[in-house]
Amino acid sequence: RPTTPYHTPPTLSLHSTMAYDKQDLTRARKERKQSESTNVYMKLLIQLYTYLARRTDSKVNKTILKRLKQTRQFQRPMSYSRIGMFMRTNNRLADKKIAVIVGTVVDDTRDMEPVRGLRVCALRFTRSAKERIIARGGECITFEELARIAPTGNNVVLFRGSRRTETKKHFGRPGQPGSHAKPHAAKHAGRKSRKERNPGLTRSK
Repeated sequence: RPTTPYHTPPTLSLHSTMAYDKQDLTRARKERKQSESTNVYMKLLIQLYTYLARRTDSKVNKTILKRLKQTRQFQRPMSYSRIGMFMRTNNRLADKKIAVIVGTVVDDTRDMEPVRGLRVCALRFTRSAKERIIARGGECITFEELARIAPTGNNVVLFRGSRRTETKKHFGRPGQPGSHAKPHAAKHAGRKSRKERNPGLTRSK
């Protein structure tokens, strides 16, 4: 009976490379399963849209739920004028569609011709933005009202603010080699700052 040769296991050297899972490199990132926010209103909204995403076959509800669970740095603000610019296209205003922003709607005083009849749903509205929308015949909608108006996501347009926010420009270590972080403005060298450096300095009469 022929015997099979015995194969000795290969010896590992100090220069050998470790094995890695190739599938892990192309695997999609997992979504956040729950929010770490302590805000009771946000927790109730997450419960509401968890129910809607499970009971309806709507991608809009699933997207809103995903964005509600994200951190505040991803719930970026959006200006009133920018929403109006996008709602002017494709007859969205004529069809009375609702612009949905999972974030804050801020005012933009540079817009000389604000859009009339704008329907916006957002987490928060600044006072001036809310007054401008209502004054032009628009409507400010909360997410619980949106669940009653459009439970399946019909006539809803999702928007998001720009990623290039001012806060994000300062992330990192400015001044270090290879860093592209924007430095914060230096403290104004006025009378008070000079007085802090020199406590005995008094204002000349």
